[in-house]
Amino acid sequence: MTEIARKKILIVEDDPGITNFLKTTLRADGYDVLSVSTGAAALQVIPSHCPDCVLLDLGLPDIGGSQIIESVREWTQLPIIVISARSQESDKAAALDQGADDYLTKPFGVVELK
Repeated sequence: MTEIARKKILIVEDDPGITNFLKTTLRADGYDVLSVSTGAAALQVIPSHCPDCVLLDLGLPDIGGSQIIESVREWTQLPIIVISARSQESDKAAALDQGADDYLTKPFGVVELK
């Protein structure tokens, strides 16, 4: 019997509480979940683990989320969903213009995430 591959999601978030919430929610829905807390780690994990989607915080301690979007877009169209506390329309537009596929503003609900 062939097992259906589960979708793999990479969480790039430096807040442990948000990371744990996302992991719990996504795993309950049947996703495989990886997480990193820095941009540098994200840039290493994305090509080596080939996630199906990235949930990306813009405010990371080392590399800005915008730089990560630009770097990833140089070689793949992997879906990137920004999850950020930045709620200004200009922040959302900039992330989408750089290549993000969607933008969720913190705080967000489970239904909105799914």
